[in-house]
Amino acid sequence: MKRIAPDTYFRGVSIMRKPTIFELSNGIRVVHQYIPTTNIVHCGIVLGIGSRDETAETQGIAHFWEHMAFKGTKKRTSLDIIKSLDSVGGELNAFTDKEKIVFYASVRDQYFERAVDVLTDITFQSTFPEKELEKERGVILEEMAMYFDNPDDALQDEMEALIFKGHSIGMNILGNENTVNSFKKRDFISFFKNHADNRKIVFTCVGNISLDHVERIAKIYLENKPVWKSNIKRKKFNSYKQREAILQRGVKQTRCAFGRDAYPLMNENRIPFFLLNNILGGPGMNSRLSLSVREKYGLVYAIDAQYLAYADTGMFAIYFGTEPKQVRKCLNLVRKELDRLCHSPLSSRELASAKEQLKGQLAMSEEHNQGLMIMMGRAVIDLNRVPPLQEVYEKINEVDAAQLQAIACEMFDEEKLSSLIIEPKHP
Repeated sequence: MKRIAPDTYFRGVSIMRKPTIFELSNGIRVVHQYIPTTNIVHCGIVLGIGSRDETAETQGIAHFWEHMAFKGTKKRTSLDIIKSLDSVGGELNAFTDKEKIVFYASVRDQYFERAVDVLTDITFQSTFPEKELEKERGVILEEMAMYFDNPDDALQDEMEALIFKGHSIGMNILGNENTVNSFKKRDFISFFKNHADNRKIVFTCVGNISLDHVERIAKIYLENKPVWKSNIKRKKFNSYKQREAILQRGVKQTRCAFGRDAYPLMNENRIPFFLLNNILGGPGMNSRLSLSVREKYGLVYAIDAQYLAYADTGMFAIYFGTEPKQVRKCLNLVRKELDRLCHSPLSSRELASAKEQLKGQLAMSEEHNQGLMIMMGRAVIDLNRVPPLQEVYEKINEVDAAQLQAIACEMFDEEKLSSLIIEPKHP
């Protein structure tokens, strides 16, 4: 077992310990953050497998596989899995996104070993029973119907498909009716076998558990797993083209989105663009889009700008819904805010305030231990480390107004932005 020694850094007047990262003999890595002021342990297994690893024929299989992991293992039935942590007041859950599948649990610290036992069991020992497979197929089809009935979810899915057209990143994570109906037990086994790779499997843990205890439990439940290695290379995305689409659906509001491809995870402009996106349409009510389109004119209930970074690409998009007669005015107001960021550099006061706002948001997100646990697992897979918050602060502090203006001119080029409008269907 190889350990990367932790060290410390100053943040204000306190000293924060970085998470400890160590590697088991089979290549699976473990990241642990000791937090003495809680009785709850949050832990999870992060797999570097996601919906972008699918083909047109296997679309939705990663998400379906995540569901089936809860339906039976070599030593637990579906009911056993449901009761395993619920019976002690804990939680067991999972999710799938474009590049990751995450199984995670939250329990009182005395049930930490039980949580790890269950997590490793459902992740690596699923049996995909045929009876459960047919039932879960129906559940997923209902989940698809639920998402398609939600205009906001449908808008984002359609926008991803537009920006990443022809690439697996643009495919819906849930799959489609044809693929979901086609999957058999052998398909799940084959998908895991082809894509599992110990170099992209991380166990992550946050809580009042000593490092020695984490090491002991990791050896018991993870070090005995075989060494999986995948030779499948992800297809990179490098074919973005500006596109426009108008769809008609059974909605009352017109839903609008426009955006484009963006900087990947390791790009030097990622943090500056994240700051710029926060200024434009981040979660704060004082974002420029919110102040203009919502607060000043009252044209929308919500308007957001989103920036997602992937391994080799990214996505920027603005989303809002409004009355059909107000669409043109909203679009003009949004364009006005984009042009302001392109042509008018932020004042030193505005920039300083924006930096402090973003740093505060990041600090508050770190206070959420479950989110911190998942973030650490993701970071170890993507970066082979967990960047300390102070390091992120320093990168934010280095951003200047000229850099933001240059990025705005590049990313908000009207000729590069794709647009999607979902209109109410006329009788």
